[in-house]
Amino acid sequence: MMKFLLSVLSFLYQSGCQIKNWLYKWKFITPKKAPLQVLSVGNISFGGTEKTPLVMNLISFLIKHNYKTALVSRGYKGKWETGGGILSNKENILWNWENSGDEPFMIAQNIPQAGIFIGKNRFLSSTKASQMGFKIAVLDDGFQHRRLHRDLDIVLYDPSEKMILRERFSSLNRAHILLVKRDVPFHIKKRIKERLPQTTIFEYSVQNKGFFKLGKKTKEPIEKIKRKKFLAFCGIARPGRFLSLLKKTGITPIFFLKFPDHHPYPLSSLEKIFKTYNNISAEAIITTEKDAVKIHQYQDLKKIPVYYLKIDLKLNNEFYKKVLSLLQDKA
Repeated sequence: MMKFLLSVLSFLYQSGCQIKNWLYKWKFITPKKAPLQVLSVGNISFGGTEKTPLVMNLISFLIKHNYKTALVSRGYKGKWETGGGILSNKENILWNWENSGDEPFMIAQNIPQAGIFIGKNRFLSSTKASQMGFKIAVLDDGFQHRRLHRDLDIVLYDPSEKMILRERFSSLNRAHILLVKRDVPFHIKKRIKERLPQTTIFEYSVQNKGFFKLGKKTKEPIEKIKRKKFLAFCGIARPGRFLSLLKKTGITPIFFLKFPDHHPYPLSSLEKIFKTYNNISAEAIITTEKDAVKIHQYQDLKKIPVYYLKIDLKLNNEFYKKVLSLLQDKA
């Protein structure tokens, strides 16, 4: 029943996107041009495809190359999603994750030099960023947000997974750069290139940046922690990916709790975690960085060793050269 409902949702969403794309293609609707360059990161599927690690990677890269860069995010399930707000002005984090949503807050913690602008109205957020001196807006999950003109569209695509799609494969022709998982079989990559001759395609892989203890910024030695009996939990779109990453580093949790994506962890959820932790006689808890930003304030967790995993994307130098080249051409 769930698969059927998701298939119906996918069909309706794709149909809506097709109509919208047709209206933009024939200029019945035209995108608004923000007063700064816009770089969009997106995908054509429902659920996570490493968009947030890519957004963080790109913002860090652009700041390193002296571009004043801001994140523009809808702030999904945050209090500011509808009305908008400024989480960070590149000097201070001004509010908390409940206002901005979990992913923007995680980005603000990792990249304090970035501005973080939240809200459904991405044109308004981009305009605010420009008024505050930012030169580039990185638009998170922006491929379907056609109302805002973008100078560069980067799309992540993993054909090896059975995903519910928001748009048809042919929509990838709009992308300037397509990123495909490095471990996708060669014959599938070849077919993608044949079907998208105008799109520049690069490969990427997910890399482990290490394990960190809640409340600390220094990386924990893997040999020290992998012998522990872990309770793992997460609230992300594809929890199996988290479990797979743990196992690749030699950590096999004795129990794995799964919550919905962007789960806010009310008291009832924390009680479930504590109860499970005690029932299975675990020695520590492990989660994702996205989940960790939402639980660090709970005092009871300070009595238990809690670790989280940081991840990043591994990309080749040609990808970064292409990004800079396209941005300079558009400028």
